[in-house]
Amino acid sequence: MTGVHNRVNFPEELAIHPLLPRDTYLTCKNKQQLAFGLEAQREGIETYGIAGRVWEAAYLMNSYIDHPSTWEFDPPLIDKHLAGHKRVFLELGSGTGIVAAKIAQAVALSGRDLVIATDLPEVCPLLEKNLFVTPQGDSANTQVTLVRPLSWGSYDHAINIARELKLVDDPSGHEHGCVTHIICSDLVYFPELLAPLLRTLLHLTSPPSISIFELQPRVIISYKIRSLPKETPFWSVFGLWFSFEPVIARRIDANSLSEWQRFGSDLGGDGDLAFIFVARRRPESLNWTIPSEDVDLLGGVGARGTCSKKSDETFETLLLMGLGE
Repeated sequence: MTGVHNRVNFPEELAIHPLLPRDTYLTCKNKQQLAFGLEAQREGIETYGIAGRVWEAAYLMNSYIDHPSTWEFDPPLIDKHLAGHKRVFLELGSGTGIVAAKIAQAVALSGRDLVIATDLPEVCPLLEKNLFVTPQGDSANTQVTLVRPLSWGSYDHAINIARELKLVDDPSGHEHGCVTHIICSDLVYFPELLAPLLRTLLHLTSPPSISIFELQPRVIISYKIRSLPKETPFWSVFGLWFSFEPVIARRIDANSLSEWQRFGSDLGGDGDLAFIFVARRRPESLNWTIPSEDVDLLGGVGARGTCSKKSDETFETLLLMGLGE
């Protein structure tokens, strides 16, 4: 499986360029620019391929994580019931680490929270460089942030993280760190990685990666549509195992409230649609058998407790309802 990931990070005729947000906030010589600016991305692309670039939906995710007080989101990133509890944010396919860095900076500030940035083993050095090394060469964020290998589809990698959080040795999870948020930023693209991505999401939302005494983690996915024919199969099976909804937002001022709109509808003028989805594992799916073959997993085999192929229409319904406009 790792070989497939390696090839995808360096597809044939790779021709990508660094991307900065429209407001170009990375203008000063600070750690953000050094880690995620134009020159850093150029070097990252050369060494790590597509993992070294910041992608569009990462900036959308960061706006959801750290936003002005004049904006309200539904659902919000943090549930009210989590106030005062330890929060563990686990990001898949962290790449440059720009989203994990934003979480560590803006959300995980209580002293008890934890951010786990994950990617292929060969990409982890990039994450460690961007998340831990300051412009002066010192270490930083090591108490808040961890970098761990997690190849999509690898049960061993997923269980190693659960073991580190003590969920395997102590399944009660009461005094340890249950994952509360699984973050996915611009990960739905290459068809050959859709099944491994879903498989890892199922690993991370099944015992022993979760505690039976805790709520299911929220899965938060920022997603930019690039090729519906290639990407829709993921959503058609994802909806069988997870319930999900788009994040909506409105602006608040002293005199009025703006109308709710889908967050991401103004990502850019290139005609591509963008979403942030918030999902939770369907409780009944914990009793279903996850098929071992990727083709069966993408075909819906095992979902709803049967061996027949099937699909979910949530994603198509959202598009037809006009939430993508």
